[in-house]
Amino acid sequence: MHKFALTLAVAATMVVSASAAEVVGISPTKPESGPYVKIDSGYMVPYEITIPGTDAKLKMIPIPGGKFKLGSPESEAGHTAAEAPQIEVEVPPFWMAEHETTWKQYKPYMALYESFKDFKAEGVRPVTDDNRIDAITAPTPLYEPSFTYEYGEDPQLPAVTMTNYSARQYTKWLSGITGQQYRLPSEAEWEYAARGGTDTAYHFGNDPEKLDEYAWFDGNADESPHLVKEKKPNQYGLYDMHGNVWEWVLDQYSDEGFARLEGKKLKALDTVAWPTEPDPLMVKGGGWDDDPENLRAASKMGSSDSDWKEEDPNIPLSPWWFTSYPSTMVGFRVIRPLEETPKKEAAKFYVPEIEFLNLDVSDRLIEGRGVLGLVDPELPAAIKKAE
Repeated sequence: MHKFALTLAVAATMVVSASAAEVVGISPTKPESGPYVKIDSGYMVPYEITIPGTDAKLKMIPIPGGKFKLGSPESEAGHTAAEAPQIEVEVPPFWMAEHETTWKQYKPYMALYESFKDFKAEGVRPVTDDNRIDAITAPTPLYEPSFTYEYGEDPQLPAVTMTNYSARQYTKWLSGITGQQYRLPSEAEWEYAARGGTDTAYHFGNDPEKLDEYAWFDGNADESPHLVKEKKPNQYGLYDMHGNVWEWVLDQYSDEGFARLEGKKLKALDTVAWPTEPDPLMVKGGGWDDDPENLRAASKMGSSDSDWKEEDPNIPLSPWWFTSYPSTMVGFRVIRPLEETPKKEAAKFYVPEIEFLNLDVSDRLIEGRGVLGLVDPELPAAIKKAE
């Protein structure tokens, strides 16, 4: 039985180096205070790392395993067919970022484009058939920064307008340089964490009148995103799970909901609708310009390349960036599973099997409008040496 202490006001955070010999985020002894999850090897606890090669911090919160009903009942206000039928899902324990990925955390990944270009020109850290599994693409420089930075680029604002592919590549970069497996959550993992152990529309109940305490949305956001962690967290210590920005998950969006999963015994990754088409891909949680119904834990939205890239002058359109509303309120946050998926199988977390997307990325690499680079614990030192 997993135990989860919720005395978050006095939570003890384990601050560790990503290269520490012990397993990051696991304590052999029970913490005297703060949240924890009991596991066979000890206790999952909150931890904070400095992302290698940067001065950006990343704080991860342990989420206990358990079972829940994915989706929403027909009686829930705002319910849609895409949220039905409800299905029971078992979710193994994992860590989740306490807030959305911020510009401070995302910009070092954006800066890799120039570093990878320099490496390629100098023949440093070449990508080969043997090491390609450890390579990523970095996002190309912004064509028109005013689209992406329409609401500013404060380091503590959520990063926005990246594509699902770019968010996945970010998580692969983070995994490579830390030696820990980070990725986007599945819809089931995201929704389970957002609910905070409840089965109501919001983690605080069914009454949207209480949203002002926990979320930025159409009723209080003044038509713009806000800095992370300005509202109250949920029961697990996660901020902004309702509102502020929508968040990418692994799944393809479908109006048909969960009919394909009825009657099956499921764990979280069994539920993933692995993408095969460029859109619609799924975002969860609602944004600063949304009504309360779109902020429910079960709510979801599908992406649209043609609409979200309407102002993109690239032909074909950029695999890394959107330009247009509502992508200006779309971001993501990372999770780290307790049990890692083997590297070859984990490839699906980072590059979806979408033929059109992969051909587009390949063409850009051939044309020199994109660049590959290796991500591993030695990357930060290699970048520093090249400066």
